[in-house]
Amino acid sequence: MFDDDRPLFQQLADKITAGILSGEYAEGTAVPSINELAAFYRINPATANKAVNLLVALHVIEKRRGIGMFVLAGARQRLLAARRQEFALTYIEPLLNEADRLGISLDELIDLITTHTRQDRDNDHSDRD
Repeated sequence: MFDDDRPLFQQLADKITAGILSGEYAEGTAVPSINELAAFYRINPATANKAVNLLVALHVIEKRRGIGMFVLAGARQRLLAARRQEFALTYIEPLLNEADRLGISLDELIDLITTHTRQDRDNDHSDRD
């Protein structure tokens, strides 16, 4: 269930985030309680609480005393914006830097991406036939 080197609370926060992005947890709906998360994932409730507090700090969910935890309005859009920014920093910036080092112009880079995308689609279609 949890398998990378990051702390468990971050991995749990990512699982909840993935549920929000996929629509499993729609805006305004409840997410599992800390005790439910701890029992389901067989982790310490303090770890589940730390994951929830991280998402509260990111304005993704809110705790409603005595009622539960709910996905905030606009949470999905905020998460998508953050993921896009992370994607750009992780993949696009290094790609552009390497293209620059290799003397590949932006137009050439776009052509390479387009060609590669077409090849992948063609391979996907031929695999299905």
